Amino acid sequence: MRILWVKAGKLLPVDTGGRIRSYNMLRQLVTRHDVTLLSYYGGQRDKGYESAIQEHFPDTVTIWTGAPDTTLLERCIDYLRHVPARAPYAVTKFTSKEVQHTLAASLSGRRHDVAICDFLAPSLNFPAQTATPTVLFQHNVESLLWQRQAHHEANGIKRLAFRFEAAKMLRYERRTVQQFDHVIAVSNHDREQMKTMVDPARISVVPTGVDWRHYSDAAGPSVREPLVVFVGSMDWEANIDGVDYFCREIWPEVKASVPDARLRIVGRHPHPRIARLASPSIEVTGSVASVIPHLSEAAVVIVPLRIGGGTRLKIYEAMAMQKAVVSTSIGAEGLDVEHGRDILLADTATMFATSVIELLRDRYRRGRMEDLARKTAARYDWSVVTEEFERVLIGLVGESGNTRDVDMRAVPAEA
Repeated sequence: MRILWVKAGKLLPVDTGGRIRSYNMLRQLVTRHDVTLLSYYGGQRDKGYESAIQEHFPDTVTIWTGAPDTTLLERCIDYLRHVPARAPYAVTKFTSKEVQHTLAASLSGRRHDVAICDFLAPSLNFPAQTATPTVLFQHNVESLLWQRQAHHEANGIKRLAFRFEAAKMLRYERRTVQQFDHVIAVSNHDREQMKTMVDPARISVVPTGVDWRHYSDAAGPSVREPLVVFVGSMDWEANIDGVDYFCREIWPEVKASVPDARLRIVGRHPHPRIARLASPSIEVTGSVASVIPHLSEAAVVIVPLRIGGGTRLKIYEAMAMQKAVVSTSIGAEGLDVEHGRDILLADTATMFATSVIELLRDRYRRGRMEDLARKTAARYDWSVVTEEFERVLIGLVGESGNTRDVDMRAVPAEA
């Protein structure tokens, strides 16, 4: 297949959930298909990135859309400037006339068999009509994510802004998913949410994955030290809220029961709310070269999220390293996990604390969960997940009648 993949923002470094998912699928796809990555980004011109992404994916087309406003005041002014737009700010800020013109030219003929809009962010750049089949790759149900952020936001002004953007996102998302020929969701839960927006026959589910060999090779024996670890970008609102909630409402109870327990918060760009949490028992690492050494030392990995959508790649990464995980239901939403077997799910502060304490104290129970967690993650290597993604694309291309140069044998048939 000749695939055009459109990504808003830089794909490197591969340090966020969306980047991890997109990068690993692209890495698999380029081994069997003719893939063109259109990667456009703002900020300062980064020729180092443009060179690096070409090394990873030689047929990449990069577009620098210009330097955005950088100070807080300038960002606020930019937001206010976009308030009258029908589309939410999370979409309009990624919309570029140059990208629109590039896509219109690329999709006017049959240069590609299929075009993929990676996340909702690039969607306004796509032509309303195109001769090329288009797929919206929805890593999240964006309107649900914004609604949850509004619900949990403590700052009154930000809460109003989140509610306003959530309402705009819901209207925009409902309208936009219908403009694409097909939608790929990352979980059955997300598919159920989108069934009210578009014909369910036009929605496929491709689960999230994990670089199984990379993480499983680093797995070791169950650790003795009572170290609790959270891994995630610490400039993302959902992670900020979740970690802040854990430290305020859960960690004191854990420390009271396990006095020598320590918490390590691993992730780039810690928000000031997170940086202030550092104490003798709480370590805030900031950016790290690799999360593997930190996961290796963990007795328990936590995912105390109350906001978000899509699926949590970090859970499968921890499970592949044979780690016990405690998560909220939202944190593990969409994953093929079973409470009490390969993960513990807890939606109140008391239940969450109790689950962490039990795993820290009971090494036998933790060891059983670690073994089962590793087996669960083994089923979701990126090579397996991408085959499902390919089957959806090939089916769509076949329906469109544009089967020239498409090798229908590229993906193994399901057993």
